[in-house]
Amino acid sequence: MHRLEQLRTWLASVLPGQSFELAPASADASFRRYFRATFADGSPSRVVMDAPPEKEDVRPWLHVAELFRAAGAHVPDVLAHDLEQGFLLLSDLGSTTYLQALKTQDDAPQAVRTAHHLYADALGALAAIQCASRPGVLPEYDRALLLRELQLFPEWYIARHKGVALTEAETAMLNTAFERILAVNLAEPQVFVHRDYHSRNLMLLDPAEGRGANPGIIDFQDAVYGPISYDLVSLFKDAYIRWDEEFILDLLIRYWETAKKLGLPVRAEFSDFHRDFEWMGVQRHIKVLGIFARLYHRDGKDGYLADMPLVMDYLRRACKRWRDLGPLLKLLDRLEPEETQVGYTF
Repeated sequence: MHRLEQLRTWLASVLPGQSFELAPASADASFRRYFRATFADGSPSRVVMDAPPEKEDVRPWLHVAELFRAAGAHVPDVLAHDLEQGFLLLSDLGSTTYLQALKTQDDAPQAVRTAHHLYADALGALAAIQCASRPGVLPEYDRALLLRELQLFPEWYIARHKGVALTEAETAMLNTAFERILAVNLAEPQVFVHRDYHSRNLMLLDPAEGRGANPGIIDFQDAVYGPISYDLVSLFKDAYIRWDEEFILDLLIRYWETAKKLGLPVRAEFSDFHRDFEWMGVQRHIKVLGIFARLYHRDGKDGYLADMPLVMDYLRRACKRWRDLGPLLKLLDRLEPEETQVGYTF
């Protein structure tokens, strides 16, 4: 309550004379919280970020917001900030995520048309961000960081969540698999990477409310300079919504063709680009399983448990497709015997 009172006091100081009400807007997997401020005089609502400075640093968020905005992406405007207290006053991109918009579609053909349109917008924004890329501006998505993410899997998913102790041979196999995955990931061309470019972090904007072009982009503070396929994996192999392979391949090909025309550093052959995409997905899904397990066991957030089967299914399918990942597939079968298939959303 003390923190909320600090927030109210700060907001009153930057909005003198304005009467407002605060209500929770959203929370994420970090220590940040978001509130929506609505005003008695009918002024446009605002969003307030509460990032406790001892746990969260808002400066990376501000830095990435500036980069992405300059690239032409639609991110929240910063109306006021207090770095010492960890408060930001932002323009409001609304409360409808891509995920909510896509899951409320009833008619299947119309839903697919809507999805194509929304994802085309998302790819356009992503390409704009990637075209603005340059080295030395964002942290490197280097071997150390990629490997640290992979190590979340044995620590939190295998040992803590599944309660399984690996044999020496299994540990050696897993380390070998990690090295193969990293070799493909690190050979990719590099661009700016949002790092969580998925349906929960893309906002559906209402043109009638003057909020601008889709998508609104949030939760970008962990952006890095890394593999060009990473954000495409986040977008199309989304932990929260499933698309069939034909849909994904169609949009991937469209992206690849457009990226080449824009001069983005994609592979000359689509088959090579697709392999990069698949192996980048393996790294991300291994990481995400570890993160979801950690959120549950360490942070008491059980909402992500329901999303684990889809992530595991993505991982298992990739391991079946690529022979070099066969030993990893055997380990997955021991950890979680394959019993059910995850159905498509549409």
